[in-house]
Amino acid sequence: MTQPMPRSILFVTGTRADFGKLEPLAIAARDAGFRVSFFVTGMHMLSLYGLTKIEVGRMQGVAVHEFLNQRIGDPQDTILAKTVAGFSDFVIEHRPDLVVIHGDRVEALACALVCAMNYVRSAHIEGGEVSGTIDEMFRHCNTKLSTHHFVSSDEAKRRVMGLGEPDANVHVIGSPELDFHAGPSGVTLEAVLERYQIPFADYGIVTFHPVTSEVATMGAQAQGLFGALEASGRNFVVIAPNNDPGSEAIFAELQKLPRARFRLIPSMRFAHFSELMKHAACMIGNSSAGVREAPFLGVPSLDVGTRQTNRAEAPSICKAPASDRTAITRFLSDEWGKRYPSHTAFGTGRAAELFLETLRDPAFWTAGLQKTFADHG
Repeated sequence: MTQPMPRSILFVTGTRADFGKLEPLAIAARDAGFRVSFFVTGMHMLSLYGLTKIEVGRMQGVAVHEFLNQRIGDPQDTILAKTVAGFSDFVIEHRPDLVVIHGDRVEALACALVCAMNYVRSAHIEGGEVSGTIDEMFRHCNTKLSTHHFVSSDEAKRRVMGLGEPDANVHVIGSPELDFHAGPSGVTLEAVLERYQIPFADYGIVTFHPVTSEVATMGAQAQGLFGALEASGRNFVVIAPNNDPGSEAIFAELQKLPRARFRLIPSMRFAHFSELMKHAACMIGNSSAGVREAPFLGVPSLDVGTRQTNRAEAPSICKAPASDRTAITRFLSDEWGKRYPSHTAFGTGRAAELFLETLRDPAFWTAGLQKTFADHG
């Protein structure tokens, strides 16, 4: 008797950050016998941001489909339109059994929209979170467009259900990137420092992304933040910002920094980034890594500005506007090199295991694709 074809799962990735969250889930699905592929687009395709499509291509046993959805400087609505057109052609041709999207990026919104309109089963990773920027609006739209939800916490599940999603379709698995951080990275700190030509072993990590609703002030914010960091006399590894509007102003400020104390890196392999984080004196900026991964690793972090507003609270997280040099200086003085107990509000590193448990449940694959509002009272 002919064996049925394994179900196909397509993961959509547009940035180095969401790939780090999707990779553990994809590996688990692949090793469980599913046919796994990646639709690679967004920042992955741009050399300015490290051409990180190469990292996706290194995965063994998965198919990779690349799509260039933007040029430098394209507005987000143009990127949305290009991605909808390209992904629609792909989905109609390949018809995956499940499409997995992550978070709040415009690529995820485009792909969720295509899935909803074509009645393709979709799963949204890390819905139900708040951040206070346009990203939050995208994230909630993705929740309403997707058929299944894998969230990072009970609080996130409550919010997703508040948007009218049925309890049976919302699964708490934690943040998937913590799966990587929970175990050995597989590389040594010495190897990371050598590979990325980082000339110091006592360092903070900085990632400062643009906020799309604050484009007019991003240059001033970057000037304030990096001016305070430069004045501290300490060493920093700076990961380049993403490609949202306002990034040009941040890059302009980064180019002014003294290379002896600021090592600017377009992108890093996730294992190397994990090892670098584990040994960092602190994390600074407005990346989700500062409010999610750093607390899990016990690394003190300074959340700068509004991008992660209301996203997370932990004893190791401090907050400051980019313009508040006094607060930034105080953080560097008081928190540099400290260590905190691991904060596990967003999981303990078992997301892939819990994701796979859900995929193995036949009810997951028979749930209806016609969505209705579940009124929980």
